[in-house]
Amino acid sequence: MALDGIYIHSILHELKDKLLGGRISKVNQPEKDEINLTIRTTSNSNIKLLISANPTYPKIHITDLIKTNPIKAPMFCMVLRKHLLNSRILKIDQIESDRIVIIDFETTDELGFNSIYKLYIEIMGRHSNISLVREHDNTIMDCIKHITPEVNRYRTLLPGCEFVLPPKSDKLNPFNFEYNDLKDYISEKDITKNPNMFSKTFTGVSSTLSKELYFNVEKLNSLEAAFDYLKTIFDKVKNNDFYFASYLTNGYVKDFYCLRLNYLEGFSEKTYATPSLLIQEFYFEKDKAERLKNRSSDLQKIVNTNLERCRKKNEIYEDELNECANKDTYKIYGELLTSNIYTIKKGDKTATVLNYYSEGNESITIKLDENKTPSENIQRYFKKYNKLKKTEENAQIQIKNNNEEIEYLQSVLTNIENSDTYSDIEDIRQELIDTEYIRFSKKNKQKKKDKISKPMHIKSKDGIDMYIGKNNKQNDYLTLKFADKRDIWFHTKNIPGSHIIVKNFGDIPETTLIEAASIAAYYSKARESSNVAVDYTEVKNVRKPSGAKPGMVIYYTNKTIYTNPKEPIT
Repeated sequence: MALDGIYIHSILHELKDKLLGGRISKVNQPEKDEINLTIRTTSNSNIKLLISANPTYPKIHITDLIKTNPIKAPMFCMVLRKHLLNSRILKIDQIESDRIVIIDFETTDELGFNSIYKLYIEIMGRHSNISLVREHDNTIMDCIKHITPEVNRYRTLLPGCEFVLPPKSDKLNPFNFEYNDLKDYISEKDITKNPNMFSKTFTGVSSTLSKELYFNVEKLNSLEAAFDYLKTIFDKVKNNDFYFASYLTNGYVKDFYCLRLNYLEGFSEKTYATPSLLIQEFYFEKDKAERLKNRSSDLQKIVNTNLERCRKKNEIYEDELNECANKDTYKIYGELLTSNIYTIKKGDKTATVLNYYSEGNESITIKLDENKTPSENIQRYFKKYNKLKKTEENAQIQIKNNNEEIEYLQSVLTNIENSDTYSDIEDIRQELIDTEYIRFSKKNKQKKKDKISKPMHIKSKDGIDMYIGKNNKQNDYLTLKFADKRDIWFHTKNIPGSHIIVKNFGDIPETTLIEAASIAAYYSKARESSNVAVDYTEVKNVRKPSGAKPGMVIYYTNKTIYTNPKEPIT
C-alpha cells in the first residue's frame, strides 16, 4: 500500500488539471511535518492542497479536511507565507517516475521584480522532506526538516545552502525504456523471477504494482511478450488511463492503486473518482491514529511507569502480609509464658508449657532468650506480635490505596488510548499535571490556558440527549455537577471507561438504554471485546468518596446491560 511514483503521476494529472494558474491565498502548517496550501483557482474556487513529509504516511493530494492550526505558526510556515502568498502556480512536474514532485511558483518581490520559487516535495518514507528553493541561484529558503552534514554528507538541507537533489536511481524509467534495456538490466542485476522483480527494475514501481505486473507476465512465455505487456501498461499511465480503487476483505482494506489489480481477484472493490479521494479515505484515519499515538507516547510512558511502581509496591506489601500471617502465634506464646511465669527462670533456653489453646491440651516448647528475665521474654513476644499487627494493618491500607491508584491510572491509560483529538490528549496531560504525576514547570505556567474542553454531546436514535466524558475531569464534571439526580448514569462494570449521562425527562425507551450502554462499552478498555457488562443507575445513586482521584466514584442499586461496543454517530 505504498504511494509510489506511478500513483504520484496520477495525482499530478489531477493537480495540473485543477491548480495550474491558481494563486496561493493561504499557507498553514497544522503539523510539524505537514503543510496546507489554499489555492484560488482560475475558476474562482478554493482548493486545499495537503503536502505531508510524515515518515510513515508521506503524501500529496487535494483535501477537504480541516485541521486546527497552532496559535503560533512554525518558522517554515512563515517562510512559505513570505515567499508564496499570492504567488501563481506555473508548473507541476515529477522527476521522471520518481517520488519527487516540483511545483514552480511565480511571485513578485518587494522591488516589483518577478521571482520563481520551487517547492521540492520528496515522498520517500523517513527521508521525506519539503524544501523551498529560489530558482535563480538554487538557494534553499527553508526545509520542513533540516538535514545537517553530520546526518548526510551528500545533501545538506539548511537555509542558505545550495539545493542538491537525491542521488538518481539506476533503475529503468518505465516511461522510456526499450527491449534491450530491459533484457540487459535484468541480466546485469541478476534479478530473479519473483513478485517484487519489477519494483527492483523500474523507478517508481511499488511492490503493489510489481505483484500485479508479475501476476500477468507469469502467464506469458517470452521476454518479448513481457516487454510488450509492460509497454502497454506504462503507456496507459502516460495517457492518464487510470482506475482508482481500494480492495477489501471483511471490511479491511488489503490494498489500493490507480490501476486495476487483477491479482486481488475475489476481493471486493470500492472505486473513487479521483486519486485524492482514495488517498484521503485510506490515509486519514491511519495518519490520525499514528499522530495521536506519537503525541501521547510520553503520557503513556508516565502512566505505565507509575502503574509498574504501584504493582511493585503491592508485591512488597503482599510479602509483608505473608510474614504477618503467623503473628497470632507470638501472642499465644506471650500468654502461655505469662500463665507459667513462675516456672521459668532466667537462663532457661526453652520453656515447655501446656498449650490450652490446642484441642488436645498438648504441651508446647517455646524458645527463650537465656540472657533475659521471664518478664522480658514475655514482653519480647508481645512486642513482636504488636509490631506484626501494625505492619499488617499498614500493608492492608497501602494495598487498598495502591489498588485505587492502579484503577485510576488504568482509567487514564484507557482515556489516552480512546482519544480522538489532540485536545483530548492535552486535557489528559493537564489532568496528570493537576494530580502531580507530571511535574509543574515554568513552561506549563507560561503556556496560555486553553479553553476548557466540553464532554461530547450526541442524541440517541430516539432523540434523547446523551453526554460522554472523554477524560476523568469531564467524567467528574458530568456526574457530579452537570447531571440532574434523575438522569441515568452508565459505566462499564469493573472496567475503566467513560461516564455516560442520559438526560431523563420521563420514561427512557429501552432502545436508548441499550444504545447508551454500547457507547459506554466503546469508550472503555473493553472497546475490542464483545458482550460487555455495563452498569446503569440514576445519578442520585452515584457519589464520590472523600479524597478520591478524578473520575473515581462508587454507586449502588444499579442494573446491568450486556452489549457489544458501538461507536456513536455524531
